[in-house]
Amino acid sequence: MSRFFRGVAILWVALRYGLDELVLSGFSRPGVRALTRIITVGRRLDAPRGQRLREALQQLGPIFVKFGQVLSTRRDLLPPDIADELALLQDRVPPFDPAIAVATIERAFRRPLDEIFVSFEREPVASASIAQVHFAVLRDKEGREREVAVKVLRPGMLAAIEKDLALMHMVAGWVSRLSADGRRLKPREVVREFDNYLHDELDLLREAANAAQLRRNMAGLQLVLIPEVFWDWCHSDVLVMQRMKGLPISQIEALRVAGVDIPRLARDGVTIFFTQVFRDGFFHADMHPGNIMVSTEPQTFGRYISLDFGIVGSLTEVDKEYLAQNFTAFFRRDYKRVAELHVESGWVPPDTRVNELEGAIRAVCEPYFDRPLKEISLGMVLLRLFQTSRRFQVEIQPQLVLLQKTLLNIEGLGRQLDPDLDLWSTAKPFLERWMHEQLGPRRLWRELQAEAPRYAKMLPELPRLLHAYLRRGPQPESAELRQLLAEQQRTNRLLQRLLYAGLGFVLGLVLIQLIIRIRVL
Repeated sequence: MSRFFRGVAILWVALRYGLDELVLSGFSRPGVRALTRIITVGRRLDAPRGQRLREALQQLGPIFVKFGQVLSTRRDLLPPDIADELALLQDRVPPFDPAIAVATIERAFRRPLDEIFVSFEREPVASASIAQVHFAVLRDKEGREREVAVKVLRPGMLAAIEKDLALMHMVAGWVSRLSADGRRLKPREVVREFDNYLHDELDLLREAANAAQLRRNMAGLQLVLIPEVFWDWCHSDVLVMQRMKGLPISQIEALRVAGVDIPRLARDGVTIFFTQVFRDGFFHADMHPGNIMVSTEPQTFGRYISLDFGIVGSLTEVDKEYLAQNFTAFFRRDYKRVAELHVESGWVPPDTRVNELEGAIRAVCEPYFDRPLKEISLGMVLLRLFQTSRRFQVEIQPQLVLLQKTLLNIEGLGRQLDPDLDLWSTAKPFLERWMHEQLGPRRLWRELQAEAPRYAKMLPELPRLLHAYLRRGPQPESAELRQLLAEQQRTNRLLQRLLYAGLGFVLGLVLIQLIIRIRVL
């Protein structure tokens, strides 16, 4: 029954803000359209459709606000006016009762609050759609007092989102069936994607693990600070980490007054992004200004501070190499190579004519080169690329959706900090250096080091397996034996090359000695 009433409430808000016009614009059944207009008589639809959608999501509550934020990143699916309006959604909602936060903490650790923290600020310093944050002081294992930030999950979130997500899936199915415009927006895929993101964010232990991994990865870069996680005080509903002090990156004038080098800050942001993506394959995927600060502490002055690690992206080695080659080809304006990479990766049908795809990509990208960032909308470039992709039946890869979202965040942040930043020239040397390391002797050495333990384990087994095989006579080869034999063959070839190289070296030394002696005589 509660789901029924929630569905009625959602339907009423949707009709009140005229959201039916978004999905029924191409609907051809006049009876249903007329009935909808009668039910919603008296409503005003003066505001633009994107604004009405944003206001409706805000009224429906935190889950729908979060949905709007995720939806705003899918510019391949949305018209520009709606995507731009949804991007204005702020991850700020009214805080819940601090007494509930205290009760959640005490229930998670089965101890009174006073036994956990030396002090605890009951007034939250930040409130988002999923959780809110309180400052506190904690005594660590060495007895030192540490300033910490305590993130507490909103109460009843799992039950609430399960109900709302069930309704979203149902409405997405209706929209797909009722309207051609609705099917074009792929509502089922969008809701499924949102479902995955939201369940990941609801587990604060997962966020703690993400923060710890990023902190290890970024330890040697000296450009960004990731808060330390206090694992003894982490729970799926509570996350305790180091309190970070700095200025929000959106306060540019305050940063400038404090002495921060703003153009350098913009360049450092690009370096951090490409390092996380291409070096580590593990990147912060929610880099909007609300999650980024700049350190004002003397020891770390001017460094980025990353917060909120609920959404991260990961890429395989194949993804990284493919993307790096694409970016490098783009920066070199080698559009034929970009087209060939699309065919090689299977993103487009194998019978696609490379010269036609090359021409389409050139038409999209060429006008944007040699311009400062203030004259380039990366969102528009991506949107036009996606439109071109649909013409050639390009399959948008799910693992790259978060990368697209983060790249748009970086664009907005760079434009805000330094409108004259040239994203292309800033990123090009980094990618070329990365490609050189991937294709050069360093990669060969890393792979040999990584495979050495495997070879060491398999080589002693080869004589026994070969002896057993010879005693049985010809038998159908097992997958394991085939693998071992292939490994032996590769090892034998490597040993032969080393042996020949060693013999050649020795013979060379002997010849040199003979020549020297002949000259002496």
